[in-house]
Amino acid sequence: MPGGRLTQQERQQIALGLADGLAYAEIARRLDRPTSTVTREVMRNGGPTAYRADLAHRATEHRAHRRRPAASRGSEPLPQPHGRDAEAVAAYEETLTTVLMATGVPTMGARVLTCLFTSDAGSLTASQLAQHLQVSPASISKAIAFLESQSLVRRERDERRRDRYIVDDELFYQATIASARSNDQLVATARQGVAVLGPSSPAATRLENVARFLDFISESITRAAEQAREVLHTKPGTASAGTAEPQPED
Repeated sequence: MPGGRLTQQERQQIALGLADGLAYAEIARRLDRPTSTVTREVMRNGGPTAYRADLAHRATEHRAHRRRPAASRGSEPLPQPHGRDAEAVAAYEETLTTVLMATGVPTMGARVLTCLFTSDAGSLTASQLAQHLQVSPASISKAIAFLESQSLVRRERDERRRDRYIVDDELFYQATIASARSNDQLVATARQGVAVLGPSSPAATRLENVARFLDFISESITRAAEQAREVLHTKPGTASAGTAEPQPED
C-alpha cells in the first residue's frame, strides 16, 4: 500500500469519485490507499460536497510549509506509557479526529477532544494541549468554548490554580441528554407553524409530523441514556446496564 502524501492526480481522482457518488472506501480501493486517508483528506478540505482537488492540493502545501518552523523547534508529544507505539498512537489520533469532524465537531475542537480522549488521565491543561497540537493558546480557548457549549468537556482548577480540561464518564451521558433536549425548540417552533398555517393544510401536517418524529427520537434517546448510564461506570467484562446479574444457585 503506497505511503506518502497524496499527489495532485490522486486528489483529482478523489474529486471525480465524490462527483460520481462513490463511497470513501471505494475511492480508497481505486487509489490503493487506506480509507482513513481519503476520509481525512476530504474532511480537511471542505467535505464531500465542497471538495476541490486544486484547492486541497494548495492547502496541503500551505499547511506543510507553515508547520516546518514548528517542526524545527521540536514538538513535544504527550508521553506514551504502557509500551505504546508512538507512531501508531499518532495515526489513531488522526483517524479519531477525522471521525469526530465527520460528526460536525470543528477541526480544532476535534483535535482537542482527541487529545483528551487518548490521555490516560482524561485531563490536560491549555498549555499541554497547545504544546501537543502546536497551536496558539487562543486556538485552544476557542475550541474549548465550543466543546463546553456542547457539554463535551468540563473544566476544573488544579492545585496550582490552572484550568484543566476534562473528559470523564459522566460527560458522555450529559452530552447525550443535551443533544436530545436540543430538539425541544425545533419541536415547539414546528408546532407554532401548525397553528399559523392551519391544522388541515399539507404544510401544517408536514410540520406536525416533524414535531412528532423529533419528540419520539428525543424521548427514546433520553430513556436509552438513563438505562445505559451505568455502563459508563463499569469496566469491560463486567455486567452492563440492561444485563441481569447472574443469581447464585440454591
